[in-house]
Amino acid sequence: MEIRSPQNSEEWEAYFQLRFKILREPWNQALGTEHLSDDPTAIHAFAIEKNLVLGVARMHESSPQQGQVRCVAVASSHQGQGIGKLLMNFLEQKATENNWKEIILEARENAVPFYSNLGYVIEKESYLLFGEIQHYTMKKVF
Repeated sequence: MEIRSPQNSEEWEAYFQLRFKILREPWNQALGTEHLSDDPTAIHAFAIEKNLVLGVARMHESSPQQGQVRCVAVASSHQGQGIGKLLMNFLEQKATENNWKEIILEARENAVPFYSNLGYVIEKESYLLFGEIQHYTMKKVF
């Protein structure tokens, strides 16, 4: 398995397909909502093995010396196998290369234990997505 940024149109299409399938489709969101306005300037990571995209994630600079991770998703068939951790390690390395001192993210309630195990700390309860998914602002300082 390889963790890197998508490099061609087929890889980008597969990247966004997985993001839609895991993060939008289960809540009846329209195709296209998986694309964010700042995607062109974000750092993207995906886990790929034998041309199959197993996980995706992205990060952008949210303020000086701070990155924000969004849209972390692992294929249902591959969850619990360490792929999310590899994606986060990749993004954390990119944050270090950019001299960012911290990363923030908005974790879905069911993902809080995952991020806690990686050293992220809950800052506050934040928002309710789609009227049902509680999110928490979490931060990790380097």
